[in-house]
Amino acid sequence: MNLKTKIRAFPTIPNKNICVPIGSMLAVQYFYEKLNFSDVFGKHKSRGLDLNSLLIGLVSYKLTENFSIKEAGKWLNQKEILEILNLESFHEKVLYRTLEILGRNKEEILSDILGNLFSVYDFEETDINLDWTSITLYGTKSKLGKFGYSRDHRPDKLQITVGVSELKKPINIPIGVTVNKGNVLDLQHFPETYNQVKSKLKKGSLIVFDKGANTVENIKLIQEDKMTYLTSMKLNSSDDKIIEKFDVTKVEQIDSEKGIYGIKIVKPNSIKYFYFSESLQEKQLEAKARTVLKKLQEAKEIQEIIVKNKKLPKKFRINNELIEIDYSFKTKLEELSDDEAIELLKSSIINGREGFFCLKSDKNLTLEKALEIYREKDSIEKIFNSLKNEIQIKPLRVWSENSIHGAIILGFIAQLFISLMRYEFEEIKHKSTKFIKKSLKNLTLTIKFVKNGLRNYIFANFDKINSLIVTKMGTIP
Repeated sequence: MNLKTKIRAFPTIPNKNICVPIGSMLAVQYFYEKLNFSDVFGKHKSRGLDLNSLLIGLVSYKLTENFSIKEAGKWLNQKEILEILNLESFHEKVLYRTLEILGRNKEEILSDILGNLFSVYDFEETDINLDWTSITLYGTKSKLGKFGYSRDHRPDKLQITVGVSELKKPINIPIGVTVNKGNVLDLQHFPETYNQVKSKLKKGSLIVFDKGANTVENIKLIQEDKMTYLTSMKLNSSDDKIIEKFDVTKVEQIDSEKGIYGIKIVKPNSIKYFYFSESLQEKQLEAKARTVLKKLQEAKEIQEIIVKNKKLPKKFRINNELIEIDYSFKTKLEELSDDEAIELLKSSIINGREGFFCLKSDKNLTLEKALEIYREKDSIEKIFNSLKNEIQIKPLRVWSENSIHGAIILGFIAQLFISLMRYEFEEIKHKSTKFIKKSLKNLTLTIKFVKNGLRNYIFANFDKINSLIVTKMGTIP
């Protein structure tokens, strides 16, 4: 006998009840008050709508929906959201002016944020990671927008460069952000990013950064402030002599699983930590093997075109209407077999440095500790990923220089609050921004309308993450 099951039918009657996400707003209000941001921002706007309420709303939106400033205006202008923020209905242009205010006062605002952060939290260690990235910029009006090396893989778009300073592990909190033109190199951007936060660093703090910013001038800047540094180095011809003599049976083993070995080279003013990694060598050789095969295939394609006397495809030509050029191609494939061609390519691409890398510091560390500290710098890469793809500050769709700075500051505050949640709540220390945002968004406030215009407020969808915020606050306003 077949039994048919039927979902129980519930009466569906239209009503005026409204449900709004409240978790992000509660979290933002909690940290906004704890860090006394009302004093940081309140002094920059005295007339019109309250700047602090607008900022709480904008940061809350970034941690809830986060599409655009136009959509933020629609979200914030919901009657229930306006009531929570104690705001009157406003035009979306108000939000663009808010970004302008942030950008116009960026130095003072970021300095005050840094000061308040360190006055509220007594950080025992002030070792920091520094790094830089690029963010795609839509629009052509801003002088900040320049073509440069694109970490977003959009070389066809204008961009800006952004620097972030982060208190390193176990704190992992961003404490500063700088913005520069899109063609500014890391080594040029370094002083601005470092100088922004150095006043809060204890003497002897370790500054960790990668080889793109490793210059004599930048290292001198650190040492003049009585700080220490750890950075990576580009391998050059002088390192080839070390590589020639490097014998894994006679040097220190650092990681048996990955096959990492190393030696320390002590100099009067610095120490080089020289490493060889079997797993890194394997990856690099595999990548170069793919390059060899790609070049061989390209050469074969061109050779076939030459033999057939055809026109060269666009991918091999200069595609610019303003350039007129006559050129001819001749490959070496007429004289070489495939094996000989591959050997020729290998000799030009593979240089013997595969698997080797070098760190440099003025601090005497063990080989293992130096590598561990440098590896931990990937936490700032996670901040960049969070800012770009989860806080979603890219692509920037604002045009004036001040509004660009304002948009970056807004994203920085949202990321700061997320990082502070991880710092304060051990239970979510290793949770991604994506999951924290989702949990905060899930906590909802349902406004139930009853007779005589009365309302009942019902909080729903508590979970382990958003419950921590509510418990920390003690009460829900």
